[in-house]
Amino acid sequence: MNLQHKEQRVGIFLDIQNLYHSSKNLYHSRVNYKELIKSIVGGRKLIRAIAYVVKTETTLGESSFFDALKQAGIELRMKDIQINADGTKKADWDIGMAVDAIRMASSMDAIVLVTGDGDFVPLVEYLKWGLGRQVEVAAFSKTTSGKLKEVADLFTGIEELPRIFLGNRRPGSRSPAEPVEEKPAEL
Repeated sequence: MNLQHKEQRVGIFLDIQNLYHSSKNLYHSRVNYKELIKSIVGGRKLIRAIAYVVKTETTLGESSFFDALKQAGIELRMKDIQINADGTKKADWDIGMAVDAIRMASSMDAIVLVTGDGDFVPLVEYLKWGLGRQVEVAAFSKTTSGKLKEVADLFTGIEELPRIFLGNRRPGSRSPAEPVEEKPAEL
């Protein structure tokens, strides 16, 4: 059964930290965000695409990365990395992303969460059962919570999408089809 149709209003919420670390650690590559958005929308009506990013203490390459996201038609929500007194770093947008998805749900038929983070399971359940929205998840299959895949109306494995990786793969790196030893990414 095809859950997607051309009249659907779609909102996309991208967990950039999750995508960045998964593509870097699994595939030694970067995501082509313009192609990602195009594939996710699939001919439907894009209402908003929002990327949640964290600015680090070193800005080397960050501004060009943020510009590339904007050029792909993605709005940015930014915050600075938090450094605790013990030197540990915290960089997540989970609550902000969830609040935005709930707040904007009334203007959308389908909500696409681009993350593999299992912390979003309650959000998916609320959007589906509490607000009656179709909820899709797009992420790298190997780093996506099994429960998140299970509760979503539709799961898309990003690594299967055409033209999804940018060309900067290191020589000898694995292709998306090759098995990879799974290691959790530090955010």
